[in-house]
Amino acid sequence: MKIAVFGGTGRVGKKIVEKALKDGHEVRALVRKPPQHEWFERAEIVQGNSKVEQDVRETIKGCDVVFSGLSTDKTDTLSVSIPLIIQAMKDEGLSRILTIGTAGILNSRQNKEKFRFQTDESKRKLTFAAEEHADVYQSLLSSGLDWTIICPTYLPDGEEEGNIRYEKDLLPEGGKKITVGDTAAFAYKELFDQQFLECRVGVCY
Repeated sequence: MKIAVFGGTGRVGKKIVEKALKDGHEVRALVRKPPQHEWFERAEIVQGNSKVEQDVRETIKGCDVVFSGLSTDKTDTLSVSIPLIIQAMKDEGLSRILTIGTAGILNSRQNKEKFRFQTDESKRKLTFAAEEHADVYQSLLSSGLDWTIICPTYLPDGEEEGNIRYEKDLLPEGGKKITVGDTAAFAYKELFDQQFLECRVGVCY
């Protein structure tokens, strides 16, 4: 399996790449500058920008599935990049994409017509990042692709602890946090298992 990776130098993305290479998969990762990680020597690197169409197409060409761990980076990175990725996937005949989102774009339990970040269920006062992730969700929703968005709540660094709770389109009740390690483990498994097609998945302890 050849995996096209966006956001592979991020906290979750780095672990996804490590897992994929360990399992014998091929990885082609788009990065802005050569990463200082062990997997650099074993992955195929495309140096460029996910907001540039040609760079996105070069990354996806010849791959089987797509993983995106792109963050907002306090810019419009997500809302610009994801439509480019979707179009390139369609042109290449790819269907499977998994992205990392945020618990803010899960459904509110109080009001199912709103995202969590639009209610007091979310403790974050700034909504720019959540709005960017919501744009990704809307883009994937109408894409016709086999997509999944993994939506962790508070995401501290840490290794896999297990006992992950998850729920389709909602954050499990009482969920407070989940480590980067467990988020990556859950996302990596779902990339191949495809148990949650065309939905968001809230993950926490």
